[in-house]
Amino acid sequence: MDTGLDHGHSPQEIEQRIAGSNDRSLLRDFVYGSIDGTVTTFAIISGVAGAGLPQNVIIVLGLANVLADGFSMATSNYLGTRSEQFNHRRIRANEQRHISEFPQGEKAELKYILSRHGLKGADLINTTEIITRHESLWINLMLSDEYGLPPGEPKPFAAALATFVAFVVCGGAALMPFLGGSETPYILSCLIAAMTFFTVGALKARWTAESWFTSALQTTLLGGIAAVIAFSAGNVVTRFA
Repeated sequence: MDTGLDHGHSPQEIEQRIAGSNDRSLLRDFVYGSIDGTVTTFAIISGVAGAGLPQNVIIVLGLANVLADGFSMATSNYLGTRSEQFNHRRIRANEQRHISEFPQGEKAELKYILSRHGLKGADLINTTEIITRHESLWINLMLSDEYGLPPGEPKPFAAALATFVAFVVCGGAALMPFLGGSETPYILSCLIAAMTFFTVGALKARWTAESWFTSALQTTLLGGIAAVIAFSAGNVVTRFA
């Protein structure tokens, strides 16, 4: 079974995979927006349906949630990722300055880092000398081992766009039966939401240790629980209001 970790080892496959390995994946942002968009939109649908309110209320509240909450999430992700980007640039510039002003101290740090990776004796000395001749490589290693940062910078706009698109597409999918004049819109909406949860959960498994089926089932179950809570709340409020 493909877990997303299997790959080929031809020269072309190696080059293609390694060349993009420093770029931050947008999968996290897409999954984040997909799950939240489906959960919040379907929760609104279930809450209004449980309250027995007209379909136009579902449409108005659902569309408002898809657009406004989707934009809010995208904005929050943009600002958070932008902060990560500034911090990444600050640390990189700081390391570059330290290498320029305190080369022996930074070389000692690099040597210690390499020793923790198991290098000893002549191999440790030679590897340190080779790496310190290439400033970009040197800095990238310091970012990774000293600060726990990936070499590639975060991309705020791309992250925000992925979140917004995922939120609108997946959240809007649950609204489609109410816009299409279906005779059983809520049932169709339940099916669409379940399919969305299952698909997103399976996609999420590409960067977790879980099997795709376990991840998909877990995401679907959690989404279903949210829908049941919202439906029950709407029903209870209507009865006692």
